[in-house]
Amino acid sequence: MKSNIVIFWTLAVFFAIVTTIYTVWNLVTHGRLEWAGSMALLACGTLSGFIAFYIGLVQKKLGGVLVEDLEDADIDDGDPELGEFSPWSWWPFFLALACSVLLMGLAIGFQFWMSFLAVPLVLVSIVGWVYEYYRGNFAR
Repeated sequence: MKSNIVIFWTLAVFFAIVTTIYTVWNLVTHGRLEWAGSMALLACGTLSGFIAFYIGLVQKKLGGVLVEDLEDADIDDGDPELGEFSPWSWWPFFLALACSVLLMGLAIGFQFWMSFLAVPLVLVSIVGWVYEYYRGNFAR
């Protein structure tokens, strides 16, 4: 966690320096402030500082070092159980395809007929993904 804190504080300082250089450069060359770039760089620096400060508070609250920070730790020491996943499942693909058709129907000239056709496909894909362990070879 300490390395993350150092990285984000370094990013905050870097963006502060780049913001200053960018703002001064625009004032010298164009004679006016370029607001979009200056504010975007300033926001990047500010958000990096916020993240570094938050991670520092979390490290202080935990009261110690994480497994990832120990030099003699193995990879498996900090490996939590993430859940059960189905690498053979096609349902996430069908759900993504149905959602993309649904959103494409809304985005391209409000083609609502595409969205109306995609809604049942989204529902079938969600139901299929949720209940894939209740039928066939993997039924419990």
